Amino acid sequence: MEDAVSIHTSLAAGNTSFFGVFDGHGCSHVAMKCRDRLHHIVKEEIENSAEKGHVEHWKEALGRSFLRMDTEVGKWGEEDKRSIDCRCELQTPQCDAVGSTAVVAIVTPDKTVVSNCGDSRAVLCRNGVAVPLSSDHKPDRPDELVRIEAAGGRVIYWDGPRVLGVLAMSRAIGDNYLKPYVIPDPEVVVMDRTDDDECLILASDGLWDVVSNDTACGVARMCLRAEKPASPPMSPGSDMAVRGGVMESSDKACTDASILLTKLALARHSADNVSVVVVDLRRNQQHQNH
Repeated sequence: MEDAVSIHTSLAAGNTSFFGVFDGHGCSHVAMKCRDRLHHIVKEEIENSAEKGHVEHWKEALGRSFLRMDTEVGKWGEEDKRSIDCRCELQTPQCDAVGSTAVVAIVTPDKTVVSNCGDSRAVLCRNGVAVPLSSDHKPDRPDELVRIEAAGGRVIYWDGPRVLGVLAMSRAIGDNYLKPYVIPDPEVVVMDRTDDDECLILASDGLWDVVSNDTACGVARMCLRAEKPASPPMSPGSDMAVRGGVMESSDKACTDASILLTKLALARHSADNVSVVVVDLRRNQQHQNH
């Protein structure tokens, strides 16, 4: 298992949350580094930005964050190697042949910001419609193919399109041995949140290889709609009890949805690791649940 997941619901002031899925290859090291460090880097870049809230602010902050993360994983040494159980020592001393995808969502009260590098994916379920918020970075994607060839690289078909016949994605954090053909630059999408937003699904390609966007949204919606209010932790008349019960119920519904999607991918014989995060985006849940 080379995937990693990161969830931080109090990333910064103003109810800003961070969600990330990282699909490692070569070994788990880069994915684990992203899990442990990327949210810290993103928080720093957001807080240090001169102009907060604008679309370009988000794109620049997330772009700098991914580049900083790529620089950090390129500097790891023997102590880092000994701290994890991986196959790096079977490759190069610097472990240059290790990398990870990264799909990250920053959720604020009014924005959903998705930053993607690689072939993990983010899909928004809005009023029953699956809205992709990322585009897979595959080597044969027309614009990626042009970029790779312009840099002097080649896409070779070896069990599917691969950069230099090796890597089945055209962007990733790490993979120093494939630079400049494989780059860590993310594509960033900024969406205004609406009352029609239901949930956000982040997952590694182990899910998307066998489950369509529409099917994934349908499964997640079913779980969210089937949720039952949890037992309130306080007296029935307490407003805090209502909010607490709703939050607990929402968390369970999201967990159920992620588990069900994972089981569906495995039942459909996914040949890759499967990691899924489901984020409840519904507003005024206390009115919907009671």
